[in-house]
Amino acid sequence: MMQENPLEYALVTGGSRGLGRALAEELARRGVPTLLVGTNETVLRVCEEIADTYHVPSVGFVADLTRREDVRTLAETVNGDYELCMLINNAGVGGSLRFEDASEEYIDNILQLNVCCTALLTRLLLPNLMRRERGYILNIGSMAACTPTAFKTVYPASKSFVRAFSIGLREELRSTSVTVSVALPGAIATNAEVSERIRRQGFWGRATLKSPAAIARRCVDGMLKGRRQVILTPLAYLLCKIVPECVRVPLLSRIVRREVGGSR
Repeated sequence: MMQENPLEYALVTGGSRGLGRALAEELARRGVPTLLVGTNETVLRVCEEIADTYHVPSVGFVADLTRREDVRTLAETVNGDYELCMLINNAGVGGSLRFEDASEEYIDNILQLNVCCTALLTRLLLPNLMRRERGYILNIGSMAACTPTAFKTVYPASKSFVRAFSIGLREELRSTSVTVSVALPGAIATNAEVSERIRRQGFWGRATLKSPAAIARRCVDGMLKGRRQVILTPLAYLLCKIVPECVRVPLLSRIVRREVGGSR
């Protein structure tokens, strides 16, 4: 049963680590209760730590968001028990790999999580958000959405979907109480291994690398201000706009090749 005068929560997918955890902590710092979704029980411990540290409620859900039945079950539980004021679709997966070496599972996971889950979860939770005087949707895209890149292939395409979906939905909901924003971060220093892999890209990787906490703060600020896009690396975004694709794609692909190794 719903409580009388219930709290309004922000739901964050991929909330147990990296940018997702940083977003949860940033919201908690601002007094916003959170619902965090993770792939294992680590998310439950993270919720306890956030609640103890910031003295705001934080509730964890274990779900595999590459499975549609898990997405539907999560949405059903949230809609039945909680009032939402924010939805942050942060969960995503990618990587650098020669396409000829990509398994069917690798491709399917990227598409299911980055594309299908983002659209389906938003659709299922939208009526809940629309009950608020003000509701927010923030989809975490990527600078990769701005340009195709070899040795990533599927990932930039999936993030292009996130960007296009967000901007289209924002226009559709213009006359409602819900605002849609999309964030386009560059490289994120989520852990030592990821940071080192990105640094191997050379100057470009180092120039766009930022901490999860810094990105989370700017993402939440941009969402609350109702920004259409939250650009985290303005110079990289500008270069993607002004450098022709025929120059940009080979250049970025050579940079990403350093992650993969080899000269082919």
